[in-house]
Amino acid sequence: MEFVLDFLNQHLEKVLIVALLGTGLFLTLRLGLIQFRKFFHGIAVVSGKYDDPNAEGDVTHFQALTTALSATVGIGNIAGVAIAIHWGGPGAVFWMWVTALLGMATKFSEVTLAQHFRVTVKDKNGNSSVSGGPMYYIEKGLGKKWKPVAVFFAVALILMAMISGNAIQANTLADLVETLFDIPAFATGMISTAIVGLVIIGGIGRIGKVTSILAPSMAALYVGAGLIAIFLNHEAVIPSINLIFSEAFNPTAGIAGTGTGAFLQTLMWGVRRGLFSNEAGQGSAPIAHSAAKTKEPVSEGVVALLEPFIDTIVICSITALVILTTGVWKQTTPTDFNLSASDITYVYKVDNSIVPGESLEFILIENGIQKSDVQLAWHEVAVEKLFIDKEMSVPFSGKLNPSLKNAIDKNSITYTTLYGKAVENSAPLTMFAYESALGNFGVMVVLLCVVLFAISTAISWSYYGDRCAIYLFGERAILPYRAIYVTMHFVGAILSLNVIWKLGDLAMALGTIPNVIALIMLSGLVRKLTKDYFGKKDS
Repeated sequence: MEFVLDFLNQHLEKVLIVALLGTGLFLTLRLGLIQFRKFFHGIAVVSGKYDDPNAEGDVTHFQALTTALSATVGIGNIAGVAIAIHWGGPGAVFWMWVTALLGMATKFSEVTLAQHFRVTVKDKNGNSSVSGGPMYYIEKGLGKKWKPVAVFFAVALILMAMISGNAIQANTLADLVETLFDIPAFATGMISTAIVGLVIIGGIGRIGKVTSILAPSMAALYVGAGLIAIFLNHEAVIPSINLIFSEAFNPTAGIAGTGTGAFLQTLMWGVRRGLFSNEAGQGSAPIAHSAAKTKEPVSEGVVALLEPFIDTIVICSITALVILTTGVWKQTTPTDFNLSASDITYVYKVDNSIVPGESLEFILIENGIQKSDVQLAWHEVAVEKLFIDKEMSVPFSGKLNPSLKNAIDKNSITYTTLYGKAVENSAPLTMFAYESALGNFGVMVVLLCVVLFAISTAISWSYYGDRCAIYLFGERAILPYRAIYVTMHFVGAILSLNVIWKLGDLAMALGTIPNVIALIMLSGLVRKLTKDYFGKKDS
């Protein structure tokens, strides 16, 4: 599966990068730098200044923003930034910033269009709700002949909801809890699945109420602790920022993926994780914003352009600076290597490319040092020395059998777990950074935020897929969709980190590409709606 996913992602990633950055730049120029000119108007709208309780819709501007933010501010801010730095080096953070700044214009456009083309749907009890998103503006804005593209997008977004917005959240939560407390992933998955299932049964009304409380609270806690951590390492802030800029164009400092001149690798990971974090161009947030009570599509567009700024420019930057100022991104930490664990990989020592363990006969180890060209790795980085005891006092000597998931020493004793020092990745890396600066308090902050972020993101994303299911199959699809969604949450908790993130990247690319094509083709309408709206405000 990883081989197939790698093949597909490698062919789609260049298209995705060009499509995202190109569309963001095009819309920024065509709309006259809308994200900078109307930034403060967006703040005024979300504050409630222009709220109309009698307008059609299901939630307020603020609730629509918090619902969308609870989906965007989440695992991408904690785990995604760490993954970007691990694979792409510090320079990947720069490309996350670029993706966000250009993405503000992209998100303004997609939300404005989603509001303009939204529809009213009724359930079997006659209750009305609004539904909108790229599938509607592709079909209604570009014409009936584009219906197959709209259907393709809706299917892709359901996959994104199931994987990126749901399974990845469960995976990250289970990974961190297992790292901290050695609680099996399936146990954490069962608990979080039950919570998510109970909330999404209530629909957008309950989702809006829950997220309007969770999103601001968890963001404030995470940002506050991050700022304290950065302050405690303030002498490293300027060098870290310099490293971000210098590594953006000439990457040399990656741990797992970059080397001298590997510019595309750094760019790719920055754009990928930037998109996963702020979702601009992905077509997901417009579905949440379509439910806002307003008669003016552009008024919700200016609210939406705040999201990439809050999510990536503020929160992701704090995560990045905590990781870089503490220096943990290139440090090793004592680790238990359960040879059956999903985070165990096998890589070529020269270029860190992954090798399927099932195809390997054995790896020779002498006095703890791996002697083979292919070596056991943790988070795709070869482990320097392996021991048989937790105290790391007795080096292992013998043969490691990847296909059998065990190691046999020279005395024919079999081990299923070895020990050593390894670099961290994903949420455990961010937790390591916060712990380095704040001690146990930092661990608890990251743990609590991962719990809240993962659950709130999964809750919000359920609504996105819900609307796509209605578009494709009507109201009768809601219950089957939600049942599958809840099941996928549990499945995500027990899958390999590598597989689940690569599946998410594939689904994300499949949905994003048709969406940004529609945004370019409908940019003239967005420009007209924008002129009309601000013409009224200025008159």
